[in-house]
Amino acid sequence: MMKHFKAKGGRQKFKQRLYIALGVSFLFTFGLFSWLYFLAQDLPSLDELERYDPDLITRIVSADDQVIQELFTTQRTLVKSNEIPPHVKKALIATEDQRFYSHWGMNLFRTIYSITLNVFTGEIHGGASSLTQQLARSLYARIGFKQTYLRKIRELITAVQIEHTFTKEEILTMYLNTVYFGHGTYGLQAAATKYFNKRVENLTLDEGAILVGMLRAPAYYSPITHPDRSRHIRNVVINSMFREKAINAVERNYFKSLPINTFTPDSIDAGNVAPYFGEYVRVQLEKEDDELGVNLYRDGLTIYTSLDTRMQTIANAVVAKELARVQALFNARMLNTTLSALGDILENHKIKETIDTVRLMIRDSIPMTSRIEQLLTVQAQLISLDVETGQIKAMVGGKDFNKSKWNRSVQMKRQPGSSFKPFLYTAAIDNGYPVTTTLLNQPVVIKSAGNDSTDWRPKNYDLSMGGETTLREGIRRSLNLIAVRTIQELVAPAAVVEKARALGITTRLYPGDALALGASGVYPIEMAAAYAVYPRLGIWIEPLGILSVQDRFGGVLRNYTADRKEVLGRGTSYIMLSLLETVANRGTGVGARTRFGFHEPAGGKTGTTTGFTDAWYVGFTTRLSTAVWVGMDSPSISLGPGMAGSALGVPIWAQYMKAVYDSLDWDRQKFEIPEESIVYANVCTESHLLATEYCTPEREVFLPGTVPTQYCDIHGNRKKPAVIDF
Repeated sequence: MMKHFKAKGGRQKFKQRLYIALGVSFLFTFGLFSWLYFLAQDLPSLDELERYDPDLITRIVSADDQVIQELFTTQRTLVKSNEIPPHVKKALIATEDQRFYSHWGMNLFRTIYSITLNVFTGEIHGGASSLTQQLARSLYARIGFKQTYLRKIRELITAVQIEHTFTKEEILTMYLNTVYFGHGTYGLQAAATKYFNKRVENLTLDEGAILVGMLRAPAYYSPITHPDRSRHIRNVVINSMFREKAINAVERNYFKSLPINTFTPDSIDAGNVAPYFGEYVRVQLEKEDDELGVNLYRDGLTIYTSLDTRMQTIANAVVAKELARVQALFNARMLNTTLSALGDILENHKIKETIDTVRLMIRDSIPMTSRIEQLLTVQAQLISLDVETGQIKAMVGGKDFNKSKWNRSVQMKRQPGSSFKPFLYTAAIDNGYPVTTTLLNQPVVIKSAGNDSTDWRPKNYDLSMGGETTLREGIRRSLNLIAVRTIQELVAPAAVVEKARALGITTRLYPGDALALGASGVYPIEMAAAYAVYPRLGIWIEPLGILSVQDRFGGVLRNYTADRKEVLGRGTSYIMLSLLETVANRGTGVGARTRFGFHEPAGGKTGTTTGFTDAWYVGFTTRLSTAVWVGMDSPSISLGPGMAGSALGVPIWAQYMKAVYDSLDWDRQKFEIPEESIVYANVCTESHLLATEYCTPEREVFLPGTVPTQYCDIHGNRKKPAVIDF
C-alpha cells in the first residue's frame, strides 16, 4: 500500500514538473518570439528591401562623350552582376564569407564562436557577420551602427529577410555596390575609377584583391596613402583565394609579385578641363530640381551638354599662355620705379602694404597675400558658341577656378568699348543708311547726363582726324569720331538700344551718345550670341549648354532646345557681316591674319575702353562665334598703355580659332550670300557715288533702294559705268 502511494505521488510530482517545464518552455518560447517579433517591427519592410535606392553620382558629360564633372554627396555608381569579374566575387567570398553559398543569412560556426568570445571577454568583437549581415548594416540606416547585442539580432533578422527575398548573385551585387572603399567612394565602380581609372569589368585579379582587402579598414589599407599596407592585405586576399582553390599556385605567386600601381590624374584631365562650365551647368540645373522631380546630388543623373573638350582644352592652353605673357608685361610696369601706377592702385584700394613690399611680392621674393594676388592678377575669359546651333563649345571663365569661381563669361558685366559699335551700325543700316554714307571725321562733344556740366570730347584711338569718311571706313579703323557722329546725326540712342536688345543684350544700356563707344556694361556670352546673328543672316539663338537630362536608367527626363527668333533682315545682317569682314581682313582685327595665320572667312571687332582697362575681340566664322575679354577684376586698374583689343583680344581669339580649325580638320566654308536681299554696285573710292570708267571703283553691297543714284562727278562727266573684273 505504501509502495503504491509513493508511486502515485511520484507520478504526480513528475507531471507537475513536466507541466511546469512545458509552461516555462512555452512562456520562454512565446516571450522569445514576441521579443523577436517586437524587434522585427523596427526593421525596414521587404518592399524597402526591393526598392533599394542608393545615392548615385550625377555626371555632366560633354558633346564628345567625356565626363567633365561629377556631382554627389557620396561617390557611388551602380554596376550589374554580369559586369563584376568572377575573380572579384571569388576574392570577396574567400576573404569575408567562405560559406556564403551554403548559409541562410548567417555563418553559424563563426556566429557561435563570436558570441562565446564576446561572453568571456565582456566585449563585442566583429568578424562573425556574413556578407548578408554586412549588407543589412549598410542598407538600413535605422539599424544603426552602435555596437550592441540588439543590433546584432536585428542584423540577423534582416539578413534572413534578404536571403529569403534575393538570390545570392543579387546579394553579392548589392553588397559590392554599397560598401565603403575609402576616400569618399562607395561601391566597386567608384573605387575602380578612383584607384585605377577603369571600368569594373577591366579590373585585374590583383586590383580586385586590393579593393577587397581595403574593406577591412579602408583608410588603413588605402593604396594611395599606404601602399605597403595595401600590398600586405592584397597578398592576404590572394592567399585566401589560393586556400579556397579559386586560383592556382602559379597565379598566386604571379599576382603577389606585382607592384601596387594606382591612378594619378594629370594636372588637366577630363575631370577638371571645364570647371567654369561644369559649375555653370550645376547652377542651371539646381533651379530645376523640383520641376524635374529629382535630386541633383543623389539620383545618378546623366547630364548631356554641348561642350567639346577638344575645343575647351585648346581654349585653356591659349588663355593660359597669353595670360602669362600679359601678366609679365603688367608686372614689369608695376616694378618700373619711374611710374606711380602701383602706388595709385594701392591707395585707391586701401591696401596697407607699402609699395616696396608689394614689389617684393611681384618679384616672388616674399609670399603674395591673397588680397594683393586678387588685385594684381590679369584675368581673361573666352566663350565660344556654335554658329549653327547656339551651343556652348568652350568656356573659360577666368585664370584659375580654384582661386576664383566667379565666371566672367556669364556673370561679369564690363564695358565693351568699340566691340559695341556693330550694334550702332546695324541700327544705321537697318534704317536705310548705306555703308557709303559719309560723316566728318572731326572732333565732337558728348554732353554729360544729369547735372554734371563736364563734357566729354572723345578722340580716335590713333588720334587721327580727317574729312568725309564712310561707315565702312569708320568701323574698319574703329574711328570713335565717326561712331559718335553716327549716333548724333543718323540714329537716335534709343534706336541703338532697341537694336542691341533685339540682338540679345539684356544689361542696362544708357541711351546717350556715349553708348556709341560701348560705355554700358555687357555680358561676354551675350556678345558672342549677338555677333552670331550676322553669319546666321538675322537669326538670334539663345546660348545652350545643357542638351538633355537622363535618369539612372537612361530614361530622358528633359530635352533642351534653344529659343530662336528672327531679329534682323537677311540683307542688313549680310551687310554687317561684310563690314566686320573688312575689320578682320584690313582693319583692327587683321592681326589674326598677319601674325597668327588664321585665314578662314571671318568677321569681328576689337574693343578697348578708356584707360586700357578692358580689351575685347569678338569675332565669328561660319562655324564659331567667340568672344574674348582681357582685363583686371577691378575696372579701375589699367592693363597699361597700348594694351588694346588688337594687342590682347585678337591673339587669344586667333590662336584659339586656328588651333580648333587645324585640330578638327574643318573644311573652309564661305559665308552665305542672300542674293535676293542685297544689291551690288560699283562705286568710286573717292566720291562714293556710282563709278564711271574714269574712277577707281570698288564693289559695294547695299540694301535694295539704298544704292546711290548719281554718278561720280569728280573724275570727268562721262557716265559710262565702271567695270570690275572678278
